[in-house]
Amino acid sequence: MQNKLKKTYKFALKTSLYITIYLTLLSSVFLYILHSIDVVYLLSFAIFTYIISFIVIQYRVERFIYRRVKKIYDDLTLLESASLRKQPITTDMATLTQEIDKYAKDKKLEIETLIVREEYRKEFLGNVSHELKTPLFTVQGYLETLLDGALHDEKVNEKYLIRANKGLERLIYIVQDLDMITKLEVGDLQLNIMEFDIVELIESVFDLLEMKAAKKKISLIFDIDYNEPIMVTADKERIQQVLSNLIVNSIKYGEDKGTTEVSIENLIKNKVIVRVTDNGEGISKANLPRLFERFYRVDKSGSRKVGGSGLGLSIVKHIIEAHDEKIYVESELGVGSEFSFTLEKTK
Repeated sequence: MQNKLKKTYKFALKTSLYITIYLTLLSSVFLYILHSIDVVYLLSFAIFTYIISFIVIQYRVERFIYRRVKKIYDDLTLLESASLRKQPITTDMATLTQEIDKYAKDKKLEIETLIVREEYRKEFLGNVSHELKTPLFTVQGYLETLLDGALHDEKVNEKYLIRANKGLERLIYIVQDLDMITKLEVGDLQLNIMEFDIVELIESVFDLLEMKAAKKKISLIFDIDYNEPIMVTADKERIQQVLSNLIVNSIKYGEDKGTTEVSIENLIKNKVIVRVTDNGEGISKANLPRLFERFYRVDKSGSRKVGGSGLGLSIVKHIIEAHDEKIYVESELGVGSEFSFTLEKTK
């Protein structure tokens, strides 16, 4: 408290000295007029005046400043700030100015963050609405057609039921992906950490997606022959999901008769980096920062020429971050894209 009131003590000391000198000189004049100047009396008077002046001035200044500073704190609701609630109210003007300046900057940042979040929320709700209403209206259309009499038409009833079922499957897929992202964000999704061979896992994903790649005559390859296993520590099922999402995207947006290449490199002593590279259409730099947002699509036309829930890359990012690892993307329009992520290498 003494350090915080240092400037008020300095002010009180100087002011008391001025008052003491003034009163002492005034008393000397009166004593001189009365022809009875007493040095002891003047010295005692000066000391007594100085002490009393200091106490009165210091108390009054401190209380005066404190009351007004407290009013400023109350008016600005500074006491509600978590960073200031733990500190006593200061009467030092420099400190107060710094605190008010910091408070103003924090509030400005908070407001800007809220504005960004509000824009993101509106866009997110619009995307969710778009993604859900398309299959819902599709299913509704087929069912209404069946109820209007097509149910008894053997030529169309089975076909419409199959299409309605596909629409429901898409709805379920979107809801499941949303549920997974929510669990990843709040930490409810438990990771089953184990040791496994990442080369073997990539080969199994290649096998699963071989037919999908064959439709576009895309080759799924390694950059080199990996004759020895590369053991990593992670959730095998979730990493398989990451690889599947990345490779499926490379097939969707890849050029016909192109390639999707996967490489595994030692990053540091206990880390490896897995790269998934394609020679597809690529992504513009303007779209890269938002690529991992939910439902964010590079294609703004709304045509949805490729399938998917629009949540794949967001899930990939959350899974990798749940492992305390990093994911990266590099892309160039007309050249292709490379997605890479790190994993802990088994010691």
